[in-house]
Amino acid sequence: MGYESKLDVRPLHDQILMGDCLEQLKKIPTGSVDLVFADPPYNLQLGGDLHRPDESKVDAVDDDWDKFANFAEYDAFTKAWLSECRRALKPNGALWVIGSYHNIFRVGSILQDLGYWILNDVVWRKTNPMPNFRGRRFTNAHETLIWAGREEKSKYCFHYEAMKIFNDDLQMRSDWTLPLCTGGERLKNQDGDKLHPTQKPEALLQRVMLATTNVGDVILDPFFGTGTTGAVAKQLGRHFIGCERDENYARAALARIEAVEPLSLDALKTTVGKRAEVRIPFGTLIERGLIKAGETLFDHTTRIAASVRADGSIASKDNSGSIHKVGAHVQNAEACNGWTYWHVRRGSNLVPIDLLRQQVRAEMAKAA
Repeated sequence: MGYESKLDVRPLHDQILMGDCLEQLKKIPTGSVDLVFADPPYNLQLGGDLHRPDESKVDAVDDDWDKFANFAEYDAFTKAWLSECRRALKPNGALWVIGSYHNIFRVGSILQDLGYWILNDVVWRKTNPMPNFRGRRFTNAHETLIWAGREEKSKYCFHYEAMKIFNDDLQMRSDWTLPLCTGGERLKNQDGDKLHPTQKPEALLQRVMLATTNVGDVILDPFFGTGTTGAVAKQLGRHFIGCERDENYARAALARIEAVEPLSLDALKTTVGKRAEVRIPFGTLIERGLIKAGETLFDHTTRIAASVRADGSIASKDNSGSIHKVGAHVQNAEACNGWTYWHVRRGSNLVPIDLLRQQVRAEMAKAA
């Protein structure tokens, strides 16, 4: 792990590419990135110093990297980096970009023009926002993230079940309440001041990565700053590629990332829903000898029975077909989950056939 100058091989995993992002992005192979997380300049258009009521100066964003001559220049810059990121993304890749009211609407319009497909906008509601010192507007207490697939047909990653569990078994909503980066997480310079004015909290990146990436995925951050994306990626077993032109930021990012201890693979296992599990046909149980042709299946009361056939169908009285179709017929119902409805005798026990299916899944996962 290190600066680009230390590179002599590809791929560019776990590297900080030093220099202007538009030039560095061109070095990333086409179709090699799973996710982009971008925290671009917001083009805040500050017209002078900002002071508190006691006349003390607010440490606002006044760095050169946030200054553009006009909207046209900012739009051209935005189109350029978004285009390079889209080229670098895999066909099923996705992008997250964060911004404020100053820039996010322009960014959103441009990414749609380029062919990205917007999946959600997420509001990061700050628990500790900076006050509005002049008292002429509402306190600006949130930022907006856009989550977009590389294209409309992209089969993007989304861990719905994991996010639901994370949120106490409630669907994760598109409004996230998180504090600003403060305390020990905030990187400081030798004078004790903030090293970077817009360092994002690790909790924000953790949620993004847990929701929309897998272990081993490559995450590109074209505006790497002090390396929040890299630090979280390493902790969660992902890879990163960062672009950064400020050597002070890059040096701090590298030291920060090298100090991170990755979580164990067991701790990184992701809860998946039924739809994400490998499909196991009923016939597979017959092929593996877990259920034999001629054996009898029962409902949980044992009042209803069906005979198993060699072709994977079952027959009960005047009807035959799949475990689902026959299960629905005997109940006079429109549909039935045959895996949970039918049981098989094993000794003195009545066992749901779904347990046998889970046994096959476990064997397949172990073999993989």
